[in-house]
Amino acid sequence: MGKSKTKFVCQDCGTESPKWLGKCPGCNAWNTFVEETETVVKTAGVAVPGLSGAKERPQPITKIVSSQEPRIDAGSGELNRVLGGGLVPGSLILVGGDPGIGKSTLLLQTSHHLARAGQRVLYVTGEESARQIKMRAERLGAEADSLFVLCETNTDHIFEALDDVRPDILVVDSIQTVYQPGVASAPGSVSQVRECTGLFMRIAKQRGVATLLVGHVTKEGAIAGPRLLEHMVDTVLYFEGERHNTYRMLRAVKNRFGSTNEIGIFEMIENGLTEVKNPSELFLSERPLGVAGSTVVASMEGTRPVLVELQALVSSTNFPSPRRMATGVDYNRLNLIIAVLEKRVGMHLQTQDAYLNVAGGVKLDEPAADLGIAVALASSFRDKPTRPEDVVFGEIGLTGEVRGVSRVDQRVNEALKLGFKRVIVPDKSMKQWTPPRGIEVVPVGTVRDALNLLLP
Repeated sequence: MGKSKTKFVCQDCGTESPKWLGKCPGCNAWNTFVEETETVVKTAGVAVPGLSGAKERPQPITKIVSSQEPRIDAGSGELNRVLGGGLVPGSLILVGGDPGIGKSTLLLQTSHHLARAGQRVLYVTGEESARQIKMRAERLGAEADSLFVLCETNTDHIFEALDDVRPDILVVDSIQTVYQPGVASAPGSVSQVRECTGLFMRIAKQRGVATLLVGHVTKEGAIAGPRLLEHMVDTVLYFEGERHNTYRMLRAVKNRFGSTNEIGIFEMIENGLTEVKNPSELFLSERPLGVAGSTVVASMEGTRPVLVELQALVSSTNFPSPRRMATGVDYNRLNLIIAVLEKRVGMHLQTQDAYLNVAGGVKLDEPAADLGIAVALASSFRDKPTRPEDVVFGEIGLTGEVRGVSRVDQRVNEALKLGFKRVIVPDKSMKQWTPPRGIEVVPVGTVRDALNLLLP
């Protein structure tokens, strides 16, 4: 028998302490320390069924034989885009999102597509019964003979099922519900999450099983458990969206096999999640025409051009400190652009409240949206609408210049495809590029030039 000792572990960052602390010294969170019991066993290690304990020896990198693993089609073009082309055998993927956002629906539909394609899929759930999974599968039409369902939380029993089924794909819903009997702490604790994730990682790497883990999120939106959890997995996906809205966005924040700039857009309907093929048309479907404060920006989400609507409202205030509010863009970026408009253009916004919103719930991170923000603010301030067939993009510098951006041709072609007539682009981006026919491309060098052109 081993010797037991008590320790206190922060449930947010995993910091350990021999005594209880009100404030965590690692992440500065309050009331996050939970008492856990650790059993110390003087052995070389605990054997896990089905895993080899062969000792690896160092070898020169030039002697390692490289091989291109074929990607597994996940059955969804949007999911394949976010993953970088499909599932990689032996990869460990973590999917997080708010409760009820559609994580289980997405993974059950993906499991169905993979099973229909000839893959053996084991869907392990610790939150629902087999009848509940069956009811959802009937509603989604996700039934296949090679899709196996296991309602279990004990990792030892899960490993036994792995030996029996020998799946190609493993889905665990969720990692916070499974537990390792050798760890003397409650399921969902830092020790259990870390230990179980390590075991599933060894299974994925040694057996070549693509493993998808569902992770709960905290009230701040981060995946619950220690930050080490995101370091251990190969890919971290976040499922975002408003619960009262039918549209969902899948975003990769970490991907060892592809880009982290891609997003996948889905629509939640009665029969499950469907792909949105043209997000630009979706985001612009309810755009008002001839209204001051509204403009269209050409943004890039990875390799996909997306046209979104920016809405600004500038109104006078009676308070000494004006209010600024931004939804979908960085708040500090909004303040910076307001300062540029005041200093370089002469707009007196010190006594004006400014509100900015990106329609459709999109989050714009790239600086190419700066010019659109400035145009929307100026349009609302001067109460002059821009032309409905205009699209703008460009980065704004502190001296008022419009700086060049990348992938200008893709942005302009997307605007041409959706029927826009004119695009305002940075003059620095016109080098070594020929504009297409059917759309007017107007280069500008400063913010003042752009506003004189769009708001004469």
